[in-house]
Amino acid sequence: MINKLIEKIRKTNAPIVVGLDPMLSYVPKHIQEKAFAEYGETLEGAAEAIWQFNKGIVDATCDLIPAVKPQIAMYEQFGIPGLQAYKKTVDYCKSKDLVVIGDIKRGDIGSTSAAYAVGHLGKVQVGSKCYAGFDEDFATVNPYLGTDGVKPFVDVCKEEKKGLFILVKTSNPSSGEFQDRIIDGRPLYEWVGEKVAQWGEDHMGDSYSYIGAVVGATYPEMGKVLRKLMPKTFILVPGYGAQGGKGADLVHFFNEDGLGAIVNSSRGIIAAYKQEKYAAIGELNYAEASRKAVEDMIADISGALESR
Repeated sequence: MINKLIEKIRKTNAPIVVGLDPMLSYVPKHIQEKAFAEYGETLEGAAEAIWQFNKGIVDATCDLIPAVKPQIAMYEQFGIPGLQAYKKTVDYCKSKDLVVIGDIKRGDIGSTSAAYAVGHLGKVQVGSKCYAGFDEDFATVNPYLGTDGVKPFVDVCKEEKKGLFILVKTSNPSSGEFQDRIIDGRPLYEWVGEKVAQWGEDHMGDSYSYIGAVVGATYPEMGKVLRKLMPKTFILVPGYGAQGGKGADLVHFFNEDGLGAIVNSSRGIIAAYKQEKYAAIGELNYAEASRKAVEDMIADISGALESR
């Protein structure tokens, strides 16, 4: 799957991923009203609204981008109907030939970790048959429990030729409370980055590992160090746009081949119509605003990479 992701990045010339993290407050009123008219102001109504919202954005942007990243918590808040909307979103994106990164941030050990891995990336045995559960292409994983928590995911990824993005240095302000702690003379995130590179050595694609890392755009200097520590690791970079990251901050996350990183923007794209910059496009045309935001993001990152 890492080979497909790279192929699609090259084809679109867009090393970006759209974060499908829908809050109900992002969904335009006309979509909410239609969903509530059919299902009432219920969990089912909310789930229908976010599904239709997602579908509009995917239809408007799928030709420009290689991948999407739905954040499962935004769907889980609506219970079982929300998870059904998550699954519909995953399946629809795959029908559009987009790579799907399930932002699930799981982290456990033993059979529990294996069950998470099977549910999201593998197949579960039911009698004489096998079924794919959520069936994303990649999943995000929290490595706090060490190899015991990560290995079950890696094992499933090897079987299914799928991938992971493992949290190394996250974009949030308090990430340093643990991740920046000095251990044997080096910050913890460097030790984690080295471990991610080691895990990835046993699961390589043509030029990059199936085992990637998450490093926030808000810490470009740390990204520069981690890029060197993980030369064959693809880096998922959150924190662009709404969290303050911009194209000029991101050049160090990429290798000299122009690959090695994929940059995420969530509300900066899916709620673009709420921004002053795109307000003239209008709420009814929210998906067109999202498309324009994607085009602007591609131009920003491409320009930064060309001028480095």
